[in-house]
Amino acid sequence: MTTLLNVQPLPFEPSFEQIPEDESQTSQALAETMRSILETTYHDYGHAVRGVHAKAHGLLYGEIQILDGLPAALAQGAFANPVKLPVVLRFSTNPGDILDDKVSAPRGLAIKMIGVEDSRLPDSEGDITQDFVLQNAKAFTAADPKAFLRTLKMLAATTDKAPESKKAFSALLRGVESIVEAVGGESGTLKSLGGHPITNLLGETYYSVVPFLYGAYYAKLSIVPVSPELTALTDKEVDVADKPDGLREAVQDFFSSNGGTWEVRIQLATNLEKMPIEDASVQWPEDVSPFIAVARIDVPKQQSWSKRREADIDEGMAFSPWHGLEAHRPLGGIMRARKPSYELSSRFRSQRNGCPIHEPRELNEN
Repeated sequence: MTTLLNVQPLPFEPSFEQIPEDESQTSQALAETMRSILETTYHDYGHAVRGVHAKAHGLLYGEIQILDGLPAALAQGAFANPVKLPVVLRFSTNPGDILDDKVSAPRGLAIKMIGVEDSRLPDSEGDITQDFVLQNAKAFTAADPKAFLRTLKMLAATTDKAPESKKAFSALLRGVESIVEAVGGESGTLKSLGGHPITNLLGETYYSVVPFLYGAYYAKLSIVPVSPELTALTDKEVDVADKPDGLREAVQDFFSSNGGTWEVRIQLATNLEKMPIEDASVQWPEDVSPFIAVARIDVPKQQSWSKRREADIDEGMAFSPWHGLEAHRPLGGIMRARKPSYELSSRFRSQRNGCPIHEPRELNEN
């Protein structure tokens, strides 16, 4: 297969990142706020869960096939060679507490490629995995670390507060969001606060939201459902009435009788002004640089949830964009400032649960 590249990617320069003098203080404040969420939920459950994206809805094993014949600018890092590798997928929703699915929040997808060997980011030396952490949004709701800190503090303040009220508030926000969309708009803020439509996670397109190094360049990544069985689920409502885990049940129902295929696509940056690194709230224009397929993920029919998978993936693994190759180092203030929080969340879960977080070297498909 030959992929045409009709854009001229912009080589990355270290000067593209602008680091404020007080970023370390903001990063510390983010970690302290994350710890408050972790401590609150640990007190509630007697068990440590992730500080964000705590509730998983699907734990899947599959294969990623890197496409052959990629242009040099796309054949970078983990995508440099046309190999087939095992991959783990974890579908989730955003909050740091375990909520009834009637509280409808933005969706997340974390993937872990296994068998990727090259120069590693610090603290992942010796491993052979590459993580990508994605959301079903094209840009981040906060522009910079300080704005994100304000959002996280809001989430921390509502963690553990009145789950029944959260359901009612979520229903109200979904109604407002549907009105906004009816007139051609969309509000990331409304969706992030609980106004996301209750639709099937498997029909969503997921984005890295923030940029990362792509070898000599920098880019964003998306994962797009392409098999007919998956695209049929796009915007398809899920019945969660009397089903606190209705989204998980929908994923189970699908994979009990179907497999699915997603494309992995890369959007190479071509213009620093239109595709900034430090303002994470900017949606990069696709008419300037489109997302181009670099790989395919195939997930066969399987059991998407089991006690063994919960132990191996949900409890035993962490997903962090800082875990992988130097060729895919996360970029920008949002990602720099969140690095200690990712490490804190993983360490907290490991210590409190007595379950060492591990990086797989092969799939354990049970």
